[in-house]
Amino acid sequence: MDGYIRYQGLIIQDHKILLIRGYEIQTGISFWVIPGGHREAGESEEECLVREMREETHLEVRVEKLLIEQTFPLDGPDAVNKSFLCIPVGGQLKPGLEPEDDNFEIAALRWFNLRDEKNWSKDLQKDPYTYPQLVKIRKILGYTT
Repeated sequence: MDGYIRYQGLIIQDHKILLIRGYEIQTGISFWVIPGGHREAGESEEECLVREMREETHLEVRVEKLLIEQTFPLDGPDAVNKSFLCIPVGGQLKPGLEPEDDNFEIAALRWFNLRDEKNWSKDLQKDPYTYPQLVKIRKILGYTT
């Protein structure tokens, strides 16, 4: 495999995007991240996204379209994030599991208003991984110029 691809679900409802508060058990570090993960063998991109969103948020989603595909050097030189717009269509929102990583726990879920970045938590605004993605998402969706 040349690098790896992380499939992210941009779950958006009422001008808000859903993020996961991740917690690394060994280090005690917590951070906000877009829900997502990697494809399993034989799985389509859409199947991957539906499964990952269900595992991590307990929401059922409809995958609308690919919004952003970008390399992400923080994950390695060949790492790619593919971010798909997803619409929640069912389920009950609650923190799920990350079965692929025993060192990672989903501590919380929170909706962040795409119209009002000022009210985002300070740690999110300083995050070198998630914040730049949110800036790009807001621009593509027309929330900023």
